[in-house]
Amino acid sequence: MKQQITEEMNLHEQWYKEAKKQTLETLPAFFNKLVNDYCHDYGTICHALSASAIAAATAMNKSPAGGITGFQAGCVMWGFVRHWNHDGNKCGLSLKDWDNVLYPQYKDDFEKIIPGDVWVAIQKEARKNLDTVSGARPAVVAHWQSIVDGIVPFGYRVGGE
Repeated sequence: MKQQITEEMNLHEQWYKEAKKQTLETLPAFFNKLVNDYCHDYGTICHALSASAIAAATAMNKSPAGGITGFQAGCVMWGFVRHWNHDGNKCGLSLKDWDNVLYPQYKDDFEKIIPGDVWVAIQKEARKNLDTVSGARPAVVAHWQSIVDGIVPFGYRVGGE
């Protein structure tokens, strides 16, 4: 019998801890538990999927094929972020590690700079939206047009300008 759960029960906190202990041998049982032991709500299924992804990566990394470096772990994270989203990302992605605010060598990571190639992609997507999207609010259309016209929004600047 499946247990009815909610996020407020915080069962997912334990799932994340268990996920980091998985091996190739224990992985199927962990997946089965998350799928078959609970009646998930809108939020708990997200935690179950996240814990499953962490468990799979952990188990593979503990296998003879594993032993990845921190740099490789970052590549795995970005690969997942880029490929999980159903439509993918069209203009680029950014993730900030706010812990790095504590260290002066990371100052450039917190500048409001859009890389040049990302700005070109944003402009291209704005042009596409202007040409294909109907029914957008006037403020959104005006924003897209300003981007196409070369106005960099939100106090950002492009690349080395």
